[in-house]
Amino acid sequence: MTIDISQFYQVFFDEAEELLAEMERLLLAVDVAAPDAEDLNAIFRTAHSVKGGASTFGITDMSEVTHVLESLLDRIRKGEMALTSQHVDAFLAAKDTLKMQLDGHRNGARVDQDTVANVRMMLHDLSEGLVPAASIVAPSFLHAEPKAQTGEGAHRYKIELPGVEQRDVNALVDELGLMGRVSVTPLDGGRSALIITTHESLDDIVAICSFVLDPNDLKIFEAPPLTPEQRAIEAAERARIEEEQGYGFFDPADDVVAVSAEQSDDERGYGFFQPIEQIRALAGIDAPGAKPVVAVHAAVAAVDHETEKKAAKKDEKGAESSSIRVSVEKVDQLINLIGELVITQAMIEQRSGGLDPMMHERLLSSVSQLTRNTRELQEAVMSIRMMPMDFVFSRFPRMVRDLAGKLGKKVDFITHGAATELDKGLIERIVDPLTHLVRNSIDHGIEMPEARAAAGKSEAGRLFLSAGHQGGNIVIEVADDGAGLNRERILAKAAQNGLAVSDSMSDSEVWQLIFAPGFSTAEIVTDVSGRGVGMDVVKRNITSMGGSVDIRSARGFGTTISISLPLTLAILDGMTIRCGEEIYILPLGYVVESLQPRREDIRDIAGRGQVLKVRGEYLPLIALHAVFDIAPRSSDPADGIVVILESEGKRAALLIDDLVGQQHVVVKNLEANYRKVNGISGATILGDGGVSLILDVAALVRSSRQVADEALAS
Repeated sequence: MTIDISQFYQVFFDEAEELLAEMERLLLAVDVAAPDAEDLNAIFRTAHSVKGGASTFGITDMSEVTHVLESLLDRIRKGEMALTSQHVDAFLAAKDTLKMQLDGHRNGARVDQDTVANVRMMLHDLSEGLVPAASIVAPSFLHAEPKAQTGEGAHRYKIELPGVEQRDVNALVDELGLMGRVSVTPLDGGRSALIITTHESLDDIVAICSFVLDPNDLKIFEAPPLTPEQRAIEAAERARIEEEQGYGFFDPADDVVAVSAEQSDDERGYGFFQPIEQIRALAGIDAPGAKPVVAVHAAVAAVDHETEKKAAKKDEKGAESSSIRVSVEKVDQLINLIGELVITQAMIEQRSGGLDPMMHERLLSSVSQLTRNTRELQEAVMSIRMMPMDFVFSRFPRMVRDLAGKLGKKVDFITHGAATELDKGLIERIVDPLTHLVRNSIDHGIEMPEARAAAGKSEAGRLFLSAGHQGGNIVIEVADDGAGLNRERILAKAAQNGLAVSDSMSDSEVWQLIFAPGFSTAEIVTDVSGRGVGMDVVKRNITSMGGSVDIRSARGFGTTISISLPLTLAILDGMTIRCGEEIYILPLGYVVESLQPRREDIRDIAGRGQVLKVRGEYLPLIALHAVFDIAPRSSDPADGIVVILESEGKRAALLIDDLVGQQHVVVKNLEANYRKVNGISGATILGDGGVSLILDVAALVRSSRQVADEALAS
């Protein structure tokens, strides 16, 4: 039996992505002033594990970055160097670089080699103490395009600086760092010197320095380049020091099997893989491109038995795996098969419904049992697609940190309900709307520290992101304790944009105006917001998922935006209705009540349709037969049935012929299988094998309310 080692690449990619996400989470949570030793060790282990996997699969560019990263992390965790916020910035930059490299290997995405080189150089110089941590602003390497790389033909210049402030030194390091490699060395009298290796000309260097210093105070000398022998000696010395300090990941070849249980974690190297040469030897691979031929037990033997014993002792509960990794395609295929089973079960139940209960008691009992088991099986399989909201929430701490720093604000980010589960398809689609809302809260909602202090608030604003179940829906809230919405300003902007507004509008109606296309109250347009292209997209995306958005705000106390979504779009509880000869499905979540209309409650509006008076409120009357141009049983509304629907806080009355019943339906995508149909959100297959269309209630209510409002206004 033979195996192809390449089949494990996807496993490495998935695990590496999880490790990088865990690294970012730990870095954002670490207390810089008093870091916990276990947190530092955990960060080190994530880098170490990524390096081990990358080395095993021959992904050298990632292993080179993680090697330098773990060297710096090792010095910090051993107390040889104090952790600073600049170190955290550098580590986050390294994480972003590793993610970029990972995407390059997995998806063929573009990898900016200049960024990789700069991050490696930055980490190396920090580890060697060549550059003070305070002089490094890591994110600049990720957002600026370096002018040149160091290498063959590069010049080395020594720039002696007069007695200048540290911030000026930092500014020069930032600017010159875009031209090549920069290091800082101390001189006598508290002065400093910069050594830059670059392809740029001396005139360009002088021009950059002139922005910070007087050109007459500059002393620039051309230093001789390092000879190959000097570079080799320097590299060998670094490798020797790193090996003595235990920075290497792999054990020597002679010690792979004979690992003592008394060895420390550093001596073990936390390794889970043998050197790539040994794996290739076991597999009979002479070169990286050769086809592997290896018995299964040989590949499994790469795991150290002693490491397994220690891991089991450290966490008894982890001895037995609690999860397996399954591709999304397999889960979707399983769900589709369950959907077909549900349809088949409905057909059997409907066709057996006409049998004599006395003569076919055992058969009907079996059908009833099948119905219960099918429902339980469907719910169990659907739960496989459910994912915790932490999958979404974990993306925001880094974004909040970076955006708050960019805007000069202080923000405490607080999450609640990260374990709440939502369908995977919805989780992927909710990320963009939540990103818009979080960015808006930081940019528009939370005030600058000075303004908050003047208002008697803490300088650091608080941003809350929470999720929880409410009935059959999940409610996600983005809340801040900022300035709140300005009613007068919104009304003035809406009137300027030509929207129909009045001073008598309720607050909830005024807040909904911010979802109008092109609406923005920002006085200046920035790269964060102000163009008015965010909130309307948010509402449109959420509505397309069958959800709704609600806003609560108090001037000076903050704003809360609530998003209500169904738990899944794959199945729904529906009300089966009839209009003419057609059967339709109404999503039960939109249904308020049903009633028989009285003739005196129906009002005609000339050329605008009809409205129905329900408990003193006039609701637009939607005649379903008119929407889809079908022949109804009766055209007189008093002879039909009205279903009261509610969507986005608006209500409407749907006129139909009959209520058929309630049914659990499997949703099929109509647009993917046919085309987009206005007023229809999907389709399902009934028990008799017929296709029934699922009504897009939000679209029907929206269009009817617009017509009714125009009619009543005229």
